[in-house]
Amino acid sequence: MASARQATRPILQSLHRPEKAIYRLPVRALSTTPPKPAEVESNESTTLSPEQPLPPPSSRNQPARTLRQAIVGSKRRRVALATLGKASIPFEQLPYQCFQEARKVLIADREEKVNLIQRTREKIQRLEATDVAEKGSSVEEKKKLEFNKVIQLSSLRKYLEELKVLADVNDPGVKKRFEDGLGDLNKPIYRYLADRKWRLYRRKLVLQRITQMSVIPDVLPEIDLVADVTMKFGRRKVHPGDWVPSVTSEEPLQINAQVFDHGERLVTIAVVDPDVPDLAKDSFTSRVHAIYANIPISPTDGDVALGKLEKKKEIMSWLPPFAQKGSPYHRISVFVLQNPDNKPISVETAKKQFSKREGFSLRNFVAKFRLHPVGATMFRCAWDEGTKEVMERNGIEGADVQYKVKRIPKLPYKKPKGERFR
Repeated sequence: MASARQATRPILQSLHRPEKAIYRLPVRALSTTPPKPAEVESNESTTLSPEQPLPPPSSRNQPARTLRQAIVGSKRRRVALATLGKASIPFEQLPYQCFQEARKVLIADREEKVNLIQRTREKIQRLEATDVAEKGSSVEEKKKLEFNKVIQLSSLRKYLEELKVLADVNDPGVKKRFEDGLGDLNKPIYRYLADRKWRLYRRKLVLQRITQMSVIPDVLPEIDLVADVTMKFGRRKVHPGDWVPSVTSEEPLQINAQVFDHGERLVTIAVVDPDVPDLAKDSFTSRVHAIYANIPISPTDGDVALGKLEKKKEIMSWLPPFAQKGSPYHRISVFVLQNPDNKPISVETAKKQFSKREGFSLRNFVAKFRLHPVGATMFRCAWDEGTKEVMERNGIEGADVQYKVKRIPKLPYKKPKGERFR
């Protein structure tokens, strides 16, 4: 045992202290022919190119892969890299065995969903052609049968839309086109993917801004966001809660309202400032900066430039947002309100009943015309170096007014009686 330890002691010392280890290399005489490993390393190309054929599996004399050498992969991957650059092989025909086997499963599942779609459409057609009035004997029974028919049709149409999404939701080609920005929002699958992507981050961000800054419930009591509302002034994109200079917000706002359900609908857009100082009540009131009604939007067309809309859609023209000197920052809130049953509202009636900008209540406006809030966003403004010029150019009074904090004088000091401290 002691002799074994003595024999292994130099090896252990060289392992613990590699800088002092002495490696004895075998002496090799000079030769005109290099060794076999050198013959392999002396090739002009050390990395395999996609066009280079693979060596046979039986060859064992292959060099060890270095850290700088590119890992090319299998023959199928090299063929794909060589041909995809020329766009000669579609994405669905990539030469990967596992990929193609998975596609076979997805294709079989899609065929099953397509058959279900066809059967559901036939069921809807049969139900629509059925006359339930002939089955009922009394008026009440006929109304009940008609009501059940409407409920069944609505349920079947909803199920049909779900099947359309399920048929393509796992298709790698669909996902690739969506990630490349080539998706057609006229199709249900791309609307579904866009809605899911929006709800993962952007919807949460907008909802956090409007609730953290108390736009909800100061302007409206509640809202369920189903439309992605983005805004910009000219070429400048404005994110929810951004600070916008007065010179930038002088031009009318441009809005994109992206909806994710099928069909065109009419909406009303309102821009409200709930932070206007009210000196008489020592409080705050609201001011409307723009109201435009009966604007058509769809999943493929949601761009709205407030300055280019027709006069017949204008209830309140664009007024540049401003904050007078000394007042807190103002929360400029933008709401997209869907018209009831996609029918236009009366612009003349709205002009008569809501003719004043100051003291405008969006709650009363929504309740009057039975509007449904579907989207919202906001930005902030404060007094800056360009506010005075903007107010003078647009004929807004109060550019020379400055708000100051009212200081409450302290009560006169009264010395307490000494008996209290005995």
